[in-house]
Amino acid sequence: MVFKKEGVIMQGVFNATDVRRDWGSFIDNVVRFKPSLVKRNRDYLAAISLEHLEVVLIPYRFTLEYEEEADGSFSGSLKELDILANAASLDALKAKITTELIEYAQEYMDEFEKYYGAPNRKLHFPYIMRVLIQKNEDAVRGLLDA
Repeated sequence: MVFKKEGVIMQGVFNATDVRRDWGSFIDNVVRFKPSLVKRNRDYLAAISLEHLEVVLIPYRFTLEYEEEADGSFSGSLKELDILANAASLDALKAKITTELIEYAQEYMDEFEKYYGAPNRKLHFPYIMRVLIQKNEDAVRGLLDA
């Protein structure tokens, strides 16, 4: 089955009713084999495993730009997002930026309509997802290129 919607070719689109009827099999297929698309009325939904999503989001890393201040502290910001911090050392700055990044990602999802709907924050979404799928704070810190 092939559907064309707004110039995008979609193959293997499942009907939502069929997915509901055989939910377990649908999930097994998505997790073990490949992402799938579901259509309900005019709405389309992409179902993707966490493993596949991690691959999709590989390019979304963070560039930490920083400088040493006159007092010996370090100030920095993420090039991709509006996150700024100052700390006593570069390691402390990375830790503080990581904490701020996690908090921003959680806030973004808590107020998704507001953030995703804002033109200057819509493109933050893949970065937010990259943060949220990490296993722990150290993994998020590993996304910082400094």
